[in-house]
Parts: sequence; structure tokens; C-alpha cells
Amino acid sequence: MTRDHFDLCIIGSGSGNTIIDEQFDDQAVALVDQGVGEQEWFGGTCLNVGCIPTKMLVVPADFAMAPAQAQRLGVSLHLNGVDFAAIQKRVFGRTNAISTAGLEWREKNENVTVLREPAAFLDAHRLQVGRRTISAEQFVIAAGSRPRHLDVPGLDDPDLAGLIHTYETITRVKRLPRQLVIVGGGTIAVELGHVFSAYGSRVTVVHRGPTLLRRLDGDLRAAATKLASERYSVKLNQQLSRVEPSHSGGLIVWTHDADGVQYSYTADAMLLALGNVPNGDLLAVEKAGVAVDDEGFVVTDAHQRTSQPHIWALGDVCDHHLLKHVANAQARTVQHNLLHPDDLVSTRREVIPQAIFTDPPMFVVGATQQELEAAGQPFVHVVQDFSSVAYGWALDDRTSFVKLLADPKTGRLLGAHLIGPEAPELGQLLVTAMSFGIDAQQMARGQYWAHPELAEVVENALLSIAAQCEAYRDAS
Repeated sequence: MTRDHFDLCIIGSGSGNTIIDEQFDDQAVALVDQGVGEQEWFGGTCLNVGCIPTKMLVVPADFAMAPAQAQRLGVSLHLNGVDFAAIQKRVFGRTNAISTAGLEWREKNENVTVLREPAAFLDAHRLQVGRRTISAEQFVIAAGSRPRHLDVPGLDDPDLAGLIHTYETITRVKRLPRQLVIVGGGTIAVELGHVFSAYGSRVTVVHRGPTLLRRLDGDLRAAATKLASERYSVKLNQQLSRVEPSHSGGLIVWTHDADGVQYSYTADAMLLALGNVPNGDLLAVEKAGVAVDDEGFVVTDAHQRTSQPHIWALGDVCDHHLLKHVANAQARTVQHNLLHPDDLVSTRREVIPQAIFTDPPMFVVGATQQELEAAGQPFVHVVQDFSSVAYGWALDDRTSFVKLLADPKTGRLLGAHLIGPEAPELGQLLVTAMSFGIDAQQMARGQYWAHPELAEVVENALLSIAAQCEAYRDAS
């Protein structure tokens, strides 16, 4: 029997899909999702075109970088080549299978109706899905985001079809690009710049700003920009002007600087890595009376409710962090609140970390120095080099560091910024301290740190920041 009215309608098959479990067996649920990428994969961005496949591509890239790193330590290694097709088969053979199996399993759920066509709200209770109109008592908007595009001449040229990519398509290209131009300077740009340059592509990153990763702490982004420039060509303070076909095949990417000087770069592929925009506009959420902010993100309260009390939202469609672990946490909040309307819980909105998997990797959590200065917040800070500990000597590491910022009155961390080997794993120690309110001195001296592990750089940074806090209090 075809049903048109549901107890619950979830739009999106990524984190939104995780809400539906046996606790909803007595409810009629519609799961609406067109899919992501050219193949409209089920399961969301992270599984199919984002976090998981890109990290599975990063690991081989890290191995490909090993000869250069080993040379500093007196070990001669040789890279015989990168089998791009084999790498892709390993990555997408796994993620595609999970996507397909996930859809097949969900379609077998007796209480769940899966609808795989474009959708848009007609009003606060009705949704147009393809040619069908459905209604629901409650909605969850978990529709994610999509790559940002530019209105630049040539980007829609049919002669360049297949040569201009976003992260949704670049990792699935049939051939490894010989020359790749990446337009953008954020996380996607530096991660895929690492991947493709390690695999053997000649990479040029073009970015309109003075450094890469503009949202990071100043010390971290300066170090990341310098290290990236040593790996591949980085062109700063340039904006995309136009794109045109090359007479020899491929394309020519034209840019200009603030003085109007034109530059051109020849490539056989281009990646637009300009960030994302939320998908609320595609759903016409305004017709449902759902409020959005100036950037188009659906506005939610601490319980993940929108301006319509029966409509909830989670993930990239409403959260500026655009992080999978945030979407998952919000999905848990929404699930609880759907099941327990008289006992609402909130999503934690502070101490949200981010790992950036380039070479070397980075990890950030909390405030940057620039943000604290702008807010007039008193702070002390320390930069601890990896080279200050024994394992850093073993690595012959001369560029990596941990930067901590703390409240001088309490000794509690306000921000942590790391760049170097194992940065994501080391940084999680600091997330623990910040999440549970452990001050720097207690975190450093309240436990043993195995010598000579790399984590000693975190221990030393904590001790240094604790000493600064004590000196501040003594001076006050």
C-alpha cells in the first residue's frame, strides 16, 4: 500500500539515516534522499565523496611521501610508482558496497519508505518528492551541503565537461591528472593537494587570500602555507578570471591579482575547492516557514529545533562547522528529542575539534589567538616544538609544533593548534582537557606520560602554559 502521510519524514541519508532504529518500529517513516555525487550514492557525503574516501586516499599518499622523509634519516627508499586505479578500486570498492548494501537494507525495513527523488517543501507539513506529495507529523532536515560554484566564464563550457571537478568527482577520475589546478585554499584544497601531488600530479593551488587555511590560527596557517609551498606550487592573492579550452587538449585557467595582472596555468584537470553551501534552498525551506541565517544555514535552537517546532535539523544544512562528528552528535540529540518530547536534551556546541589530513597533518580545537585578541579575552600562549622532545629528535622534525592558549586565571585551555606527525591523535588529548575542564597543570602532572613517546610534546606544552598562568597570577 502506498502511503502519503507519515509520522516522521527524514530528509537525507547521511547522519539523518542513523536516527532510524528499532525504537521507531511503531512509526511510519519516510526517508527522502536523492543521493550525492554523479551516481547519486546513498549514505551521505562522508561515506561516498567526503571524509572516508579522501582519508583512504590520504594513507597511500603518506606512503608515497616516505622516500623523501626517510632520506633525512639516512635511509634510501625508492617509489616505483602509484597504481591509481588499484587505489581507487580499494577505496570505492568498499564505500560503494557499503552504500549499496545500506540502501538495500533500509528498503527492507517494513516501517520505512525510501524515496529517491528531488524534494521541496510545499508548506510546513507537505513535501513534494518527484511527482508525489507526502505529509508528516514531524520532519528532520538532514540534507547536507554541496560544493560552492563560481559564476566565472568558461566553467559551464561543454567542451570542458569532465575536466572541471569538485570533490564529488575528482577522486573518481579515470586517469591521474598530469597537471592539476586547484582553486581554493581551505581544507579540501590542501588535503587533495597532498593526495594528488604525492601520487605524481603537478599541482598548482590558486587562492585569493594571503595564506592557505584562513580560518586557522595565524601561526598554524603560516606554517601550513610554507610547507605546502615546498611540496607543490602555491599561488596566493589571485582570483579565478575565466577558464578556456587549450589547443593542445586540457584547459587554461586564467587568474588575476589585486592589480589586475593576469596569469595563466595549463592543466588537464581543475578542482574547484571553494567550500560548501547548505542545501536548505534546494528544499525550499522558506515555504515551510523555516528560518535561515544570512548564509543560508537553517537556524536551530540548542535542541536542534527549527523555527517550526515540528521540524528539526542537523548537520551541514544547519551547522557552520560542516563536520561529520558534529552531524552525528546532532543526530543523537534529534533522535532522543523525537522519542522523548517532554525531556529534551541539547547538543554540545563548544570544544569542537577538526583534523586536517595533509602532510604533515593538523589538528585544531577552540579559539585562535586572533579570535581571543579581537574579543579582548586575556590569555597566555606557548608554542612547543616537536624538536624539544626525544621522539622529535628521532623523527628529525624541525617544523612541527603544538600551540596552546589558556585562561591565565584558571589555567584552563582556550585553544589548541597542532601541526606535525600524529597531530590528530595528540590533539585529542587536549580535547579531553578542554571538555572536562581539566587545567593545564592537572592535565600534565595528574598522569604519567610514557617516555619517550611523542605525546611528551603535549606534556611539555601543558607545563609551559601552566607556568605562564602561575606567573600571571603572581603578578596580579
